[in-house]
Amino acid sequence: MGRGRPDRGAMADFRNRISPAREAETSSRQAKARNRSIIVIGASAGGVEPLKAIVSDLPADLPAAVFVVVHVGQVSYLPEILDRAGALKASGAKNGESFKMGNIYVAPPGFHLLLHDDHMMLRRGPRENLARPAVDPLFRSAALSFGASVVGVLLSGALSDGTAGLRAIKAVGGLAVVQHPKDALVPSMVESALRYVDIDHCEPAAKLGGLLGQLAAEPAGETLPAPPTVRLEAAIAAQEHSTMKEPDRLGQLSVFTCPECHGPLWEIEDGDMLRYRCHTGHAFTADAIMEAQAIEADEILWSLLRSHQQRAEFARRMAEREKTRHRSQLASEFGKRAREYEADASVIERILESRRTQVTGNGAGGEEGKHKEGTD
Repeated sequence: MGRGRPDRGAMADFRNRISPAREAETSSRQAKARNRSIIVIGASAGGVEPLKAIVSDLPADLPAAVFVVVHVGQVSYLPEILDRAGALKASGAKNGESFKMGNIYVAPPGFHLLLHDDHMMLRRGPRENLARPAVDPLFRSAALSFGASVVGVLLSGALSDGTAGLRAIKAVGGLAVVQHPKDALVPSMVESALRYVDIDHCEPAAKLGGLLGQLAAEPAGETLPAPPTVRLEAAIAAQEHSTMKEPDRLGQLSVFTCPECHGPLWEIEDGDMLRYRCHTGHAFTADAIMEAQAIEADEILWSLLRSHQQRAEFARRMAEREKTRHRSQLASEFGKRAREYEADASVIERILESRRTQVTGNGAGGEEGKHKEGTD
């Protein structure tokens, strides 16, 4: 997709980084990085405004490349929005394209944005936390390719996408930065990161641009070896690893099924954080599982409501028809059925109304923070 080097040349074998020779080669390349030259930013609902504020404060001579993932729908104008917001050039990421310092690259709708050496990859890998693009795949791939040179930034958003990715960045020696939860319109994502990640900086959006400019100019620390699980999950997002075979198990087989494809889920203990992956690669944090289950329950309830309402209407029509034919017993029977179906529909309506009351005010965000895609 897009111009740049051929897709074959852009393919990355993340799992090969397990070998000592490849590990040494990667560490040597990372050791040459004199500064924190890779900034990766993730956001969801309520994240566009703080993102614009950050970009407006980034210096024109920023010695780093910036990569952005925001949960979006099928159309996004975020590259144009960010291009107008500050001094740095912003554009949509293109598969196989090399990136340059002092530029901002935005993940397009429907594709995970991954980094490998000096270029970007776009992949329609399994959705993570109900999103594609998702934050975690970008953060993991950056950690694998650039180690301690990475600064991961998490902004406003619902659920907890980005927490596992920040943990991967920290595991290799990078820095973790979050928007202050009191400054976030929807603080769930940053609250999750604060709960499970050793955060280096927690500031309001108005201070993050200047902070990132300072961090990018500082020397990077030592790059630490990446955990094998990070490599495996990066390979899944890159579509290099399509199934969770027994030797590659990331955790224990659970009793739960994947909300996306309904296959079995592996339960992963990532430090204090509980996560899940299915055999085809869909990934969830615990709250994303609950959100997906809630969506599925809503769909079932609406389907039941429609079914009972239609059955009630059909029974009423049949009752009227039998009345005109002077078949009172049949008319009475159909009338009784209609009332039963209507009573069932009323129960379902009350359940749906109670659920609407529970979620009022939760997770509201701007257009670029909303996303809904078909399942894989």
